[in-house]
Amino acid sequence: MAVETPYEVLGVKPNASADEIRKAYRKLAKQFHPDLNPGKPAAEARFKAVSAAHELLSDPEKRARYDRGEIDESGAERPRYSYRPHAEGAQGWKYQPEGEMDIGDLDDLFAMFGRGGGAGGARGGGRQAGEGFSMPGPDRHYSLTIGFVEAATGGKERLSLSPEEWLDVTIPPGIEQGQVLRLKGKGGPGFGGGPPGDALIEVHIAPHPFFRREGDDIHVELPVSVAEAVLGARVPVPTVTGPVTMTIPKGSDTGAQLRLRGKGIRRRRQGKEVTGDQYVTLKVVIGASDDAELAKFLEDWTKKHPTDPRRGMGQGTTQGAAA
Repeated sequence: MAVETPYEVLGVKPNASADEIRKAYRKLAKQFHPDLNPGKPAAEARFKAVSAAHELLSDPEKRARYDRGEIDESGAERPRYSYRPHAEGAQGWKYQPEGEMDIGDLDDLFAMFGRGGGAGGARGGGRQAGEGFSMPGPDRHYSLTIGFVEAATGGKERLSLSPEEWLDVTIPPGIEQGQVLRLKGKGGPGFGGGPPGDALIEVHIAPHPFFRREGDDIHVELPVSVAEAVLGARVPVPTVTGPVTMTIPKGSDTGAQLRLRGKGIRRRRQGKEVTGDQYVTLKVVIGASDDAELAKFLEDWTKKHPTDPRRGMGQGTTQGAAA
């Protein structure tokens, strides 16, 4: 089965503008986000594919490299040159993509210089094939998109390199956008007995529907009803480790900010464990705005308790208009 291109994943044309790509991503991310599709592995898989496609196409340099065929859908490097039309050269040498020479071919090359027309052969001897020459294999570069909660709490991801090959990647808690993980020995094979290269995985974090990160702190906007804001209440609040109950003080207003200590990002920094907080900003939601009984109550209440929430803004507004 053919692999979908990033354009096909997002449902846009190859000449789509950056704005069209962004709009398509937002629509699909909202549709397939795991938090909005609990218990649906297919939706989670699609969300990751959409995020990976957006990560590649939203970066002008990566998009240009993909369009030129230099990297594949996962962001991994492609061989710069394809095989020659013929399978072998005049001396039986097999052509390989640049940077991916076959170990057997390398040994054949050393053997050729050791046996015959090379300088070693002219002296009647020559070293064993590849003797005394080795070098590490090339590093391989990949891109991996993970969810916000997984980035905060850590976890494991399986990175597909091809239909038959994959890497199991451990995500450390508190990983940041753009951080590169190194998996030693998971790159290209070494030459002449040299060690293999490493896999370098650049991690990208998909946006969350309501969590936002600032340093080690997490911010979330919490809708509350008029009754909860006026009378106070104990309400559930989502965190990256699960919901907790928080007390809304009486007389709270939109924009009031409450703190949940220790509910932010937890990670190790300079050998020490640090933990941020979660800040909850209240947003009062009217809800039943077409309720006749509520409207009548507010009319009577306003007559007895007049208030001007814009007091003090009139003078500044007038001056701004005059200017």
